Amino acid sequence: MTGGSMTGGVTGADLTPASGLDANDIVRVSELLRGWTGMTFGPNKTYYIERRLAERMRRTGAADTRAYFTRLLSDEEERQNLINAMTINETYFFREDHQFAALANAILPDLARTRIPGDRIRIWSMPCATGEEAYSIAIWLLEFWPLVDAYNIEIVGSDIDTAALAAARRGDYGERAVARMPEPLRSAYFERAGAHYRLIADLRESVSFAPANLIDARSMAAQGEFDVILCRNLLIYFDEAGRQTAANNLHRALRPGGYLCLGHSESMTRIDERFNLVRLDDAIVYRRP
Repeated sequence: MTGGSMTGGVTGADLTPASGLDANDIVRVSELLRGWTGMTFGPNKTYYIERRLAERMRRTGAADTRAYFTRLLSDEEERQNLINAMTINETYFFREDHQFAALANAILPDLARTRIPGDRIRIWSMPCATGEEAYSIAIWLLEFWPLVDAYNIEIVGSDIDTAALAAARRGDYGERAVARMPEPLRSAYFERAGAHYRLIADLRESVSFAPANLIDARSMAAQGEFDVILCRNLLIYFDEAGRQTAANNLHRALRPGGYLCLGHSESMTRIDERFNLVRLDDAIVYRRP
């Protein structure tokens, strides 16, 4: 999940739902989502929440909000469906590519100094949305890191949105997703299928995808430890408590000496002093000592 901010709390007084849903229903679903995912939704997202909540009620055949919330609290599948409906997957290939340059020019060369050829280096794209970031990492390293074949590079993409992960595994993208990629790279790594671009099989197989929730320590720990984590444009959705929980889980997920890349408007120094700020030629990143 990546994209714009949803900061700020929702109160019943802020809301004037137009679909017949009670304002308190919007508040309740917002509070549930914050507890499950860490995301906060401001008053400007009332219509957004309202439309998606009404759609989920329609799809489940719920007679009213009481029936829907009863199901939501007892049905894990519907809880996931609602989470999927509420996430925003706004991304594209080579987004904020200065960090990919930092990865190839500084971060991986630094990590390689303490490894021998054949050692595994793990990179985590979290959240990965529909896979553009994780696949961008793979393409960038293949093109711009000369030692990519000397090490066992493992790239994992994770997201809370299981529908987005399914799309990532398929590797089918529209014109907008690949618009920033140079034409030679589009030709090398994609097969044109009408109006869509499909990643070649070798590239799809080079990245694995698994669900993970940034504020859930168990689901984060299930993916193991990583040398590099890209967690970009997600903390802007969280309140202060959510950011603290996320920072703790990211710290645990990073191996000592590992690197963390955040979005351009995010700063770990304001959240958790255990990360050291590192100024590289291409980007500012954070490191676990």
